[in-house]
Amino acid sequence: MAGGINKLSAVAVQRARAPGYYGDGGGLWLQISKLGGKSWVYRFTLHGKAREMGLGPVHTVTLAEARTKAEGHRKLVADGRDPIAARKAEDQRLRLETAKAKTFAECATAYVDANRAGWKNEKHAKQWSATLETYAFPKIGQLSVAAIDTGLVLAVLQQEVGDDKAQLWYAKTETASRLRGRIESVLDWAAFRGYRQGDNPARWKGHLDNELPARNKVAKVEHHAALPYAHMGAFMSELRQREGVSARALEFATLTAARSGEVRCALWAEIDLQAKTWTVPAERMKARKEHRVPLSTQAVKLLEALPRVEGCDYIFPAPRKGPLSDMALTAVLRRMERGDLTQHGFRSTFRDWAGETTAYPREVIEHALTHQLKDKAEAAYQRGDLLAKRARLMADWAKFCGTVQAPTVGNVVAINQEAA
Repeated sequence: MAGGINKLSAVAVQRARAPGYYGDGGGLWLQISKLGGKSWVYRFTLHGKAREMGLGPVHTVTLAEARTKAEGHRKLVADGRDPIAARKAEDQRLRLETAKAKTFAECATAYVDANRAGWKNEKHAKQWSATLETYAFPKIGQLSVAAIDTGLVLAVLQQEVGDDKAQLWYAKTETASRLRGRIESVLDWAAFRGYRQGDNPARWKGHLDNELPARNKVAKVEHHAALPYAHMGAFMSELRQREGVSARALEFATLTAARSGEVRCALWAEIDLQAKTWTVPAERMKARKEHRVPLSTQAVKLLEALPRVEGCDYIFPAPRKGPLSDMALTAVLRRMERGDLTQHGFRSTFRDWAGETTAYPREVIEHALTHQLKDKAEAAYQRGDLLAKRARLMADWAKFCGTVQAPTVGNVVAINQEAA
C-alpha cells in the first residue's frame, strides 16, 4: 500500500516467532516477547517525545482491529492530542457511567467491609454503620455516589430531628460531626475507586466550615453521667448487697477504674493474685498498649470469692460461658433504679475524687485511667507505668469506696461509717 501502510498480513502475523518488533507502518507494530507472547503496539512522537502504547494481545485484537485503532490514534496525534491521555479520559468516563448505578449506601457498606479488619472492634463498625443508616441513608443512601454534592451533604447535617425540629448539627453536634467525617471518608473511598470525581463536598476545612459553626462553638461534649464522689460509699454498699456476676463485674470495674470492655472480657490468666496485678493485653486497650492494673486488697478479695466455671476462662462469664454483653453492667444500674448513671461515669467519679481530695500527681491519676498525656514532651519523659504509686492510689480509692459519707445535719457532721 502507498506510504508504507499495511505491510503485514494475517499469515505473517501468525507465523512470526522470533522476539522483536515487526512494523505494519503508520506507527503500528507487532511485538513478540521473549516468552513468545504477541501483542500490538502503537508508537508515536508528540511534542518531540517518543511514546508507546499497547493496543491489546494478538489473540484478542485482530490485525484489522489493530489497524483501525492505530488510525484513530494517528488522527489524534495529527491534531496535537495525546492518545494515551485520551484513552485514560475515556476509561474514566466509562467508569463514571458505570458508577451511576453505584449508590452512596452501596459505597458506604463497601467502605465499612474494607476497613473492618483495621478497626479496634466490631462495635466500632456497627457504630459506623448505624450513624450512616440513621441519618445519611434516608437522605442520600439511594442516590448515585457521583451525584453527591455540597447541598446534599448539608441536607444531611442540617436535617430536622427531635420533637423541637432542631437541626442535627445543633441538636446532636457530636454525632453530626462524626457523621460528617464518615461521609467524607466514604466519598474519598468512592473517588479512589473511580466512582466519582472532583473535590470532596463533605470536607471541613475551607469548605463546610464556611457554613457550619465549629463543633466546640456549638455545644459542649456530652459526658457520661457520673455519681458525685461523696455518694460513692453508699452506692457501693448497695451494690455489694446485690448478687450475680454482672454486679461483681460492675464492682470490680469501679474499684479498678477500668473500662467496661476491659472488665467484661477479663481472663483469669491475666490475674496475678500474689503480685496483686491485672495485666490487660494491648488488643483490649483503647490505646492499644498493654496495661498493668494494681489490685487493691478489696479487689483481690472480690476475685478470690468468685466461683471458677469449668471450661471457661472468663472471670465474669455470661450464662453460656462467653463474656458478658456490653449492656450487662448497665442492666445492674437499672435494676438498682440508677438508670441516670453509666458504668463509664464511675471513671469520672474516680477522677473527680482523686483530683479534688488527694495529693497524687496528675500523671499518676491519668495513668490509672490509661489516658494519653496531652503534653507530648511530658509523655516522652514518662516512660514507666508508675505501678507502685498507682497501687497506693487505688488502695486509697478502694478504702474511700468502702466508706459511707454520713449526711451533714445542721452544724454537726456525723462521723463517717465503714460500708458493709
